[in-house]
Amino acid sequence: MNYRNLGNTGFQVSEISLGTWQVGGKWGSEFDHQLAESILHTAIDAGVNFIDTADVYSAGLSEEAVGAVVKARSEEIFIASKAGRQLNPHTSEAYTPAAISRFVEDSLKRMGLETLDLIQLHCPPTEVYEREEIFEGLRNLKKEGKIRFFGVSVERVEEAIMALKYEDLSSIQIIFNMFRLKPAEQLFPLLKDKQVGILARVPLASGLLSGKMSLKTSFGKEDHRNFNRNGEAFDKGETFSGVDFSKGLEAVDKLKEIFGDVPLYQVALKWILSFPEVSCVIPGASKIAQVNGNVAATELPTLTKEQKKAVAEIYNLYFRQEVHKMW
Repeated sequence: MNYRNLGNTGFQVSEISLGTWQVGGKWGSEFDHQLAESILHTAIDAGVNFIDTADVYSAGLSEEAVGAVVKARSEEIFIASKAGRQLNPHTSEAYTPAAISRFVEDSLKRMGLETLDLIQLHCPPTEVYEREEIFEGLRNLKKEGKIRFFGVSVERVEEAIMALKYEDLSSIQIIFNMFRLKPAEQLFPLLKDKQVGILARVPLASGLLSGKMSLKTSFGKEDHRNFNRNGEAFDKGETFSGVDFSKGLEAVDKLKEIFGDVPLYQVALKWILSFPEVSCVIPGASKIAQVNGNVAATELPTLTKEQKKAVAEIYNLYFRQEVHKMW
């Protein structure tokens, strides 16, 4: 495993880390505590030392599993969680320092921790990034010792840029993958003189970039890839990175022509890591084999300029016109 610096935190985090949205099984399935623990232990055994969770993942069960496993290990494991999506309605007005503080307290209790390494606002409405009192509330949580650092998880590059004005911001979590190139073009150049880490989420475009899907692939009733393709429940950019499923499959076929027999999901992770601005990529896993496969991506050869250029050309051909302006 290789390790990279995370913003201004001083943390050296595993470049392949772990996202825990579906750590207890497939999206929409009943949470499997034993499976969750096995996945987490496998990741740590492989050198993963950064785990990203959220209070809404499996209604808090993800946080409970993360906390239990980390407490059972001797290694230093950094835990990042997210807060805000419990608010209903999820509006800017609903965001208050008191609400965020309450969510952090609840997360700490679920995980059995006194201090959280990193808390992130969980894709709040755009207006929240302009509200100084919300970020002052996060600073107060640092002073109280409840969190060590804070960051934001965003939907859009424009929101990430807005957040950069807060000089004590430690990280930005953003969708970045072969089907979502805008962050590399418009956000990354702004990070040159700033100590802000990038957490690359949805790195496989909800599985499209696994290279294992086809038009015959079916998804469960409670799987967001079934019910949220047009943003019926939340931002459609979270599902297949906002690209049309059938068009995405066509683009995947083109990528396979470029990279041959190497598993596409590993190439997709290695592609993200070819950008030095990225602190770590946080693929999810609902199986132990997925953890091992993801970690193995670090061993692939560095992508060539020609390969990266070919990826950009596929993006330009299939997605730029529809996707680039949206996120």
